[in-house]
Amino acid sequence: MGDPVIVMGASAGGVEALRAAVAGLPPDLPAAVVVVLHIPRGAPSALPGILDRAGPLPAVAAEQAAPLRPGVVYVAPADHHVLVIDGHLRLSAGPVENGHRPAIDPLFRSAALAHGPDAVGVVLSGTRDDGTAGLAAIVSRGGIAVVQEPEDALYGAMPANALAQVPGALVHPAVKIGPLLGELARRPAAAPAGAAEGDLLLAETRIAASGGPGTDTLEEAVPSGFSCPSCHGVLYELPGAPVPRFRCRVGHAWSPASLEAEQAQAVDEALWAAVRALEEKAELVERLAGDARRHGRARSAEAFAQRAAFAREQAQQVRDLVGAEGEEQESDGGTAPGG
Repeated sequence: MGDPVIVMGASAGGVEALRAAVAGLPPDLPAAVVVVLHIPRGAPSALPGILDRAGPLPAVAAEQAAPLRPGVVYVAPADHHVLVIDGHLRLSAGPVENGHRPAIDPLFRSAALAHGPDAVGVVLSGTRDDGTAGLAAIVSRGGIAVVQEPEDALYGAMPANALAQVPGALVHPAVKIGPLLGELARRPAAAPAGAAEGDLLLAETRIAASGGPGTDTLEEAVPSGFSCPSCHGVLYELPGAPVPRFRCRVGHAWSPASLEAEQAQAVDEALWAAVRALEEKAELVERLAGDARRHGRARSAEAFAQRAAFAREQAQQVRDLVGAEGEEQESDGGTAPGG
């Protein structure tokens, strides 16, 4: 602790928000800035160049073991978590969190653990709720939370979910966040907060960095009855905010909104598999009905025709259910309960 660090997380719509925030940073910012943007694992990130052109500070891709330097913006590369440990960057191929690598929560937790009250966490535009648990960890260690106004974000669910769990966060449009961060980086150092859930925070940071220890060894982690969307292992429910929060034995982590979204996708895939199976069954028995007619077996032909019609009817019922599920998800939009 002692050196301020600013950690920022964004997802859908995040490039625009990050450009606006970085553009407002002062050129003499006395803090390092580390950024996670959700990107596909196989795609190289163009974000360092975009942010380098957007504001007065140099922006570079985060590199393994690079020292944190004030006034530099570091951007997480594809397929790696980025952590801040002992004044240096740590890149990790640890378990995915909320379906992402890089994910926002591991960076935020590492900043909370290493920098305590000198950490500032920023949640910008995005869907679902990655970053919410990490932002709560920063606040629990005496750091400051900043959230983009949900109405200002292209996708407001991620800021809204963060505010639902961290209602005391400073809320501003993206264009005002850069100057605010300049002021926060120069504030007098606050006294370290109590080490709330310090052992769990340390354990989760180690899991993101190296994949160990196993979640089943963590105290207060209890089997949830749910399975991990990534590896199908048992998910353990963890203490702390947001509630509930889950990790499987090998370390894949899921927030409530991310897990629900993955379960919805699994249900959608299962329903379409049922539609395919029923329509293939209808096609088969219709062919059998035709063959029976050609050979003068009228009663068999009628029986096959009835079974085909029943299968077609069932397939349509499942199609209607898929449509209803899709309409429900569109109307919900991933917004935080009550947010």
